[in-house]
Amino acid sequence: MINSANTMQRQKQKYLRLLAEKYPTKEAVYADLINLQASLCLPKSVEHFVSDLHGEYELFYHILNNCSGVIKEKVDYVFGARLTDEEKAEFCTLIYYPVEKIQQLEAERRDTPEWYRENLSRLLEVSKLMTYKYPLTKVKSFIPQNYRSVITELFNTHPEADRAQFLYSKRLLNMIVQVGGASDFIVALTSLIKCLAVGHMHIIGDFFDRGNRPDTILDMVQEYHSLDIQWGNHDILWMGAASGSEVCIAGVVRNSLRYKNTEVLEKGYAISLRPLTMYAQRIYPDENPLKASEKAISMIMFKLEGQLILRNPDFKMESRLQLQNVDYNASFYNLNGKRYELSSAYFPTVDPKNPYELTDEEKQIIGDLKSYFIESERLQRHVEFIYKKGSVYTCCNQNLLFHGCIPLNWDGTMKEVSFDGRPYKGKSYMDFCDQMARKARATKEQKALDFMWFLWNGLLSPISGREFTTFERMFLEDESTWKEPSDPYYELIDREEICEELLEEFGLNPKDGHIINGHVPVKVSKGETPIKANGKALCIDGGFCRAYHQKTGISGYTLIYNSRGFRLLEHQNVADVREALRNNKDIESVSRTIELQSKITSVGDTDEGRVIQEKITDLYSLLLAYEHGTIKPQDE
Repeated sequence: MINSANTMQRQKQKYLRLLAEKYPTKEAVYADLINLQASLCLPKSVEHFVSDLHGEYELFYHILNNCSGVIKEKVDYVFGARLTDEEKAEFCTLIYYPVEKIQQLEAERRDTPEWYRENLSRLLEVSKLMTYKYPLTKVKSFIPQNYRSVITELFNTHPEADRAQFLYSKRLLNMIVQVGGASDFIVALTSLIKCLAVGHMHIIGDFFDRGNRPDTILDMVQEYHSLDIQWGNHDILWMGAASGSEVCIAGVVRNSLRYKNTEVLEKGYAISLRPLTMYAQRIYPDENPLKASEKAISMIMFKLEGQLILRNPDFKMESRLQLQNVDYNASFYNLNGKRYELSSAYFPTVDPKNPYELTDEEKQIIGDLKSYFIESERLQRHVEFIYKKGSVYTCCNQNLLFHGCIPLNWDGTMKEVSFDGRPYKGKSYMDFCDQMARKARATKEQKALDFMWFLWNGLLSPISGREFTTFERMFLEDESTWKEPSDPYYELIDREEICEELLEEFGLNPKDGHIINGHVPVKVSKGETPIKANGKALCIDGGFCRAYHQKTGISGYTLIYNSRGFRLLEHQNVADVREALRNNKDIESVSRTIELQSKITSVGDTDEGRVIQEKITDLYSLLLAYEHGTIKPQDE
């Protein structure tokens, strides 16, 4: 025990000496202690939660730029009756799309020096209001480096205080316009406002599929100032494909063909579908090229999936072994002892004696596609970003975030799942899935790559939690076979006690915490609600993708968590960029308060506050070491 205590003391002393290199004097320690202690009292910054973007670039671009309506609220608050509704709408459009709006005004010859001075002044007014939640060092970090000194100086002016300050502020603005820097400063200030409006963004899965430009969304979020990602099953599919999983590659290509969004493959990631298309037209000459290609890659996918299931019995996916259930002579499908008519009985590439074996041509096709995926520099960069910022789940400020589910039994207990003889459930299972996804990327081992396919569509997968009926939907006309079994979680999550047990499993406060996930579109038009278990669970998949708008009845959700609690924005009609610029059209959203707290949540109440408090404790220890002489300050 004595040796252990001495070792810990030596380690602490070593750490304090390293800390002293950063804080070489008492005054340096005082400065940080004062700032850190004060920052704990500030209101917590705003968190935004969005889910299931599914490649819907234009919609997400507008929501990202208007911060889900928060900027409009701030403009209304600051200017009230001082500006007309039309003036406020045009000012908001300037904040959302500064470059495009200035270009429009230049074309209309409305970009006068007075216009620039007036709007710079308005942007400063909004910016100053929005800095109150942040320490000065944080605000400075949000300002683009080239404009930091001047904008900081403008923040320190008080034109309302006296005439000297008024004239000083006016001269600064006049000089910005006079030297031709007004448009650049407007862009810098609007960027600052957007950073101040949303302190951190959580993207709860599914960048990919359905919509046509997930690649452009990823280009945008790579530049975002603060975010994290919880992997969705569609993300996992692309992550597996980019890491070299052939079955995931087939799945990605099939989805792109099925949803008619091959643009992301061919233009976004320079992945050629020409060899597949030429092969498919020869094999299925009576089909149109798109349908023929979809059928050809589907058969490759079914075969590769069959091979994967046979070598991974732990996945419990035997029910997806489809090709062996086809009677290739009588042209029917046998499912659970019952015969079903096939909508198409033409399987020219399947050997009935060995249905999961690829033909030589199919091997060539999937080999070519694999090389395209691996060699796509832009895809690899995007997937690296998703790995770096992402995880299976995240715990943040007493909230548990994940895309799909935590597998449960029907009695509400956490389901135990075994791999290689080792059992997992709850948090340990989520951690294991995260480790396997990272192993697939790092090692490219077949077992780990196979696991990515399991995560994409396995019934026992926490990212899916649903058994897909892809073959049945493609080849069987009887829609009763299309039903997809799902994990009990999706029904049981409406029970408050289950939510509390899950939160406790992850070390969170069961009374204050919330579960936030997506994955299952909320059909608002049919009376469904995203609020479960009296607000303990929130499902925020509102259908960003246009393909889902008719199904959900809305255009998506943004969940907002600020210092006063939670509110949910239900997006109705969302203008695109052209309409926003032409008519100053904005997003239409319905706001609903979910939880209003009796006291303001401060930084000290958050995860960030706990990190700050640890740093404060370390600095006090260093200060004591200076005072006791165990470490000598550099100024002595």
